[in-house]
Amino acid sequence: MSSQPYNALKLSRFLSLILRHAPESIGLELDSQGWAKISQLLPLLKKRGFNLSFNELASIVQSNNKQRFIISEDKQKIRANQGHSIPIDLGYAEQKPPAILLHGTATRFIESIFQQGLTKQKRHHAHLSTDLSTAVSVGKRYGKAVILCIDAQTMYEHGYRFYLSTNGVWLTEQVPVDYISYYDAR
Repeated sequence: MSSQPYNALKLSRFLSLILRHAPESIGLELDSQGWAKISQLLPLLKKRGFNLSFNELASIVQSNNKQRFIISEDKQKIRANQGHSIPIDLGYAEQKPPAILLHGTATRFIESIFQQGLTKQKRHHAHLSTDLSTAVSVGKRYGKAVILCIDAQTMYEHGYRFYLSTNGVWLTEQVPVDYISYYDAR
């Protein structure tokens, strides 16, 4: 048990920051696949006010509603499943996607998307989902949600590569405008 309480949401956000974007900000080292040693992470978290045990960390990972993190089978390492802006190789194998994938965004990004397509921005990949609730949730983070339908089957047939992350997020380098339409709920 930890000697002081911690805020699970605040910790999850902090883990996202350090495991996806800025491990060096706390002196954490990631290997080439994005794994951090838990034995190194826990003391660094303690210095930042997150005094927790391995079991508490594992509980945060398991209860994260988006399953953003994973602990290695040997329980020695942790990493983010996707969303990195730093150079790493997640080692996901290329997979054939479902025929249609969804992308949630906000209304303010629609004009740009229909001009240049979906891009990975500062991350390794553009993120897509198979279910409407996830797409809506993602879209709402940035304002009024708009759901886009991605013709993943045709993209795949045209040579675009897709990967499936451990937590079920579909990843691709980009989605050109020709493969994007508005989601029709009918």
